[in-house]
Amino acid sequence: MDILQLADNEFSGSVLVRKGGKKLIEKAYGYADYSNKVPNEINTRFSTASAGKVFVAVGILQLIEKGLLKFGDKIGDILDFDLKNIDKDIEVEQLLTHTSGTPDYFDEYEMDEYEELWTDFPNYRIRSNRDLIPLFINKPMMYPKGTKFQYNNTGFIVLAIIIEVITGMDFDKYLRENIFNPCGMHSTGYYELDSLPEKCASNYIYDEKRKTYRTNIYSVDAKGTGAGGAFTTINDIEKFWDNLMKYSLLSEEMTLDMFKCHSKDKDDSYGYGIWLIEQKERVIPYFTGSDPGVSFMSSYDIENNLLIVLISNFGDDVWKIHKRITESVFTSEKSYI
Repeated sequence: MDILQLADNEFSGSVLVRKGGKKLIEKAYGYADYSNKVPNEINTRFSTASAGKVFVAVGILQLIEKGLLKFGDKIGDILDFDLKNIDKDIEVEQLLTHTSGTPDYFDEYEMDEYEELWTDFPNYRIRSNRDLIPLFINKPMMYPKGTKFQYNNTGFIVLAIIIEVITGMDFDKYLRENIFNPCGMHSTGYYELDSLPEKCASNYIYDEKRKTYRTNIYSVDAKGTGAGGAFTTINDIEKFWDNLMKYSLLSEEMTLDMFKCHSKDKDDSYGYGIWLIEQKERVIPYFTGSDPGVSFMSSYDIENNLLIVLISNFGDDVWKIHKRITESVFTSEKSYI
């Protein structure tokens, strides 16, 4: 199994595939710094776009288990700013399941590219969840709360603010102390693009006009938020899954509830902050993310004990590669490290 053969083009990023406790692939490809030809390595930190929603969801579920929050709590009773036309009776569970109808600052059903957001509102101003409030607070509800599933970035901004209101901590500090550090995920965090720590890969977008690559520093938030933007490594994602599956982050009951389908449309099924591949007699949880120059996909097939982590800093099609890896793994038990 060669990732470069499974990808349609040359792949840049990192890959981890583990089956039954045995690593079949653990390898980095391409460049973290394209101009200076600095290669990606196993411990390179990559941006993950919307994949970070799963961390926010676990943080919220932890607060529920501690009795500090309830699924049915209403945002109007929690938030400390004027919601204007947003329904104050939206419940925490509806935010977790993309059924809130909250006006989305980036409606993926209407906008093609995330960088369109920054035409009139500079991205360098986005360094906290509250910095995004002006982009949605004056918009009308998208639909009545609880009436349908529609992927919603604003919902997870609101959830991150709820974490901050309840704990008195910045959401990323809360996640670090309650998820990342307990899991040993010491290479995971939310960093500002103009002050990144060591071993962070740059993300690249192909410029059709210039026929070369440019970085995404003017295309995404200056710092990640509840909607996404965490940096991490393939090994830290492995640690996250392992701790989640041994119920050290949440109780067994809450973890299994997280993996149940709570909302869906004709194409997608969703638990609490996590996507679900529903097959005949089993469900495969996964989380994913995409931004300009960023693509991420990680799944855990519980029945077959198959863990896959794919991260690209060139926006490669990790979803197609994921499908091809899955097909290849079940035709061979060979280690490819």
